Amino acid sequence: MAQIAKPICNNVETLDSNLAARVALELGLSAEEYENVVKTQGRRPSLTELYIYSLMWSEHCSYKHSRAQLRKFSSEGEHVLQGPGENAGVISVGDGWAVAFKMESHNHPSAIEPYEGAATGVGGIIRDIFTMGARPIASMNSLRFGTLDKPRQRYLLDGAVAGIGGYGNCLGVPTVGGEIYFDKAYEGNCLINAFSLGLMREEDLTRAVGSGPGNPVVLIGNSTGRDGIGGASVLASQEFDEAAENKRPAVQVGDPFEEKLLIEVCLELLGRGKFVALGDLGAAGLTSSASEMASRGGVGIEIDVQKVPQRETEMKPFEIMVSESQERMLAVVRPEDVADVEEACKRWGVKCSVIGQITDTGRFVVRDTSLPTDRQIVADMPALQLAEDAPLYYPESKRPSYLDEVAAFDPYTLNFPDDVETLSAHLLALLASSNICSREWVWRQYDHQVQNSTALLPGADSAVVRVGAPGRGAISSRGIAMTTDCNGHYCWLDPYTGAKIAVAESVRNLACVGATPSALTDCLNFGNPEKPEVFYTFERAIDGMSEACKFFEIPVISGNVSFYNESFGNAIYPTPAVGTVGVMDDYTKYATPAFKQVGDTIILVGETADELGGSEYLSVLFDELRGSCPACDLELERDTSALVRQAVADGIVASAHDISEGGAAVALAKCAIAGNLGAQVVLDDDLPPAASLFAETQARFIISVDNSNAQEFIERLVAAQVPYSVIGEVVDARDGIIIEEKVKVSLDEATHAFKNALEEMLR
Repeated sequence: MAQIAKPICNNVETLDSNLAARVALELGLSAEEYENVVKTQGRRPSLTELYIYSLMWSEHCSYKHSRAQLRKFSSEGEHVLQGPGENAGVISVGDGWAVAFKMESHNHPSAIEPYEGAATGVGGIIRDIFTMGARPIASMNSLRFGTLDKPRQRYLLDGAVAGIGGYGNCLGVPTVGGEIYFDKAYEGNCLINAFSLGLMREEDLTRAVGSGPGNPVVLIGNSTGRDGIGGASVLASQEFDEAAENKRPAVQVGDPFEEKLLIEVCLELLGRGKFVALGDLGAAGLTSSASEMASRGGVGIEIDVQKVPQRETEMKPFEIMVSESQERMLAVVRPEDVADVEEACKRWGVKCSVIGQITDTGRFVVRDTSLPTDRQIVADMPALQLAEDAPLYYPESKRPSYLDEVAAFDPYTLNFPDDVETLSAHLLALLASSNICSREWVWRQYDHQVQNSTALLPGADSAVVRVGAPGRGAISSRGIAMTTDCNGHYCWLDPYTGAKIAVAESVRNLACVGATPSALTDCLNFGNPEKPEVFYTFERAIDGMSEACKFFEIPVISGNVSFYNESFGNAIYPTPAVGTVGVMDDYTKYATPAFKQVGDTIILVGETADELGGSEYLSVLFDELRGSCPACDLELERDTSALVRQAVADGIVASAHDISEGGAAVALAKCAIAGNLGAQVVLDDDLPPAASLFAETQARFIISVDNSNAQEFIERLVAAQVPYSVIGEVVDARDGIIIEEKVKVSLDEATHAFKNALEEMLR
């Protein structure tokens, strides 16, 4: 590591003590943090330094309230090539191939301007992927909005979905799946969590680690403007406690066509070995990319703001350094390779400028060469302390009193029906409810087949892509499956168990397509961590997630924390979304939820318990979110998922679908609708009708098997000591969905309720 030189800043962009302290507070630094800045600098900071510290020590960039908790995750694993600390995590998937993936939030910008907020969220996460040397081949998302009876929520949903589709479609990266939930808890803060995955050869792994004093630092891509200034410190690190429109200037604007060119030129130059290091400019812009690159390599870096291409006039040094203008990359290049980099960028029509160099001082220095020589240094900070030694807090944690109150609720104080007519109407109401109905309206706006790598279209439990060269077909039999999951209702009722369920459900979803879970990324969405009750939910969710991940031996290799998701003091539900990736030996060996043929045997894998707390049944039909959420038995989850996974991979399963929101009745109906076939079954008569139909007991699947394979599948269940019930058979579509003595609906009724509901809500 380079020896850190003494600060040489001789342009203090003069602020007197009182003004400097006041500016620090306005930029989001606390009084104590400002004093730490003064101590670190050994003097009063300049204006540019204050802006830089306010961003790098913001919650969004430094994770100052969450770093200690995140250490509970294990990132070690046999196939892990790169864990947390880089732009994305990377795992080996066999045959010399690797995938890079990550999940990040763009919540606050999207709440202000949904189209651009969602679009730039997609652009940012995709840059994280190709920065690692991988070609982006698939995107997903995890979205939350308020209820659709509110015009603003319809506007947010419409804008965000259009932004995701507009950016991804133009870029040529398929959006292959995701999840959406609606609840009044998200009215003030929608959640836009973007996931992206890229494919690479293992030897092409690239890291954003600066090295080689004297090596030029090159900015590639868009010109720098004032868009996005304050995005990390203002939008992402504060509650919405004022008119949201006042924050509009902090929302970035994206250009997917520029990003497409960036992908191609960067991957070309990486393939030719022309970059020593490569990083993207996301939150905090040039500041975070440059300082983190220097700190990782134990070197210094010097930037001349006058060499940064600007698209607006009279930009100040601090504006240039903290701008979050999109589609920009920072590269370290050997002197002899600069001409080749410039030539390639010119050929691709991408801007390219040498803006600085790597030094051996260990310091992050910003110059403005338009100023007199003795005043050119406008910022001079220790790179390591700036990027890695931000304040670390251990917030107070206090169990919210509401947890005991909701857990004490007995669902059977409600008047549950037991007649066929009412229960049938309830099933149709659930199929038409916002958290269960078809998402086809969303998928139609996404190009999910561009690049010709998508093996399984949206609508299954997980997405599947082939391992191969885009546009040239598969060159390996391997496939990659991915899923995003989280039930905010469960996490509000019990953050520990709810977070465990998020991981377990992702394992079940991968099992349905025959994929072995290999690694996980997360996007942890919570309210204000400075409130003890909020921090308790965060802490317990981390405990639940880490326990589940360690049990399933799934390393957490990347992720994001999004705090301050509150509006006027009202926090969202704890929403620790997970993006789990699995590997398949043969990408053609997957199952879908759709029933395949009349006469197939239908088997319920797992065992139903009397668990209605936190269910969509209570929420939709009785407007209740109380009771205990379903239990999570990790051993049973492992055993059921392992059995289903192997059966799918061996080709003895006709269809597979996990039972989640809405319970067994909804899962059966969705399988029937997908296959345009009926079902005639008998569910557990030892439970009350509402529980047997709509309980959301975990570790369960609806499986259909051809009669020639039924006995083998049952023998496997018996050998593995996995509970199961043979509940019926697939019947002709004209027979509809019959659950004896409980439900009888026509397939047309069920299909209409399920498929048309979302568009009707939006109208």
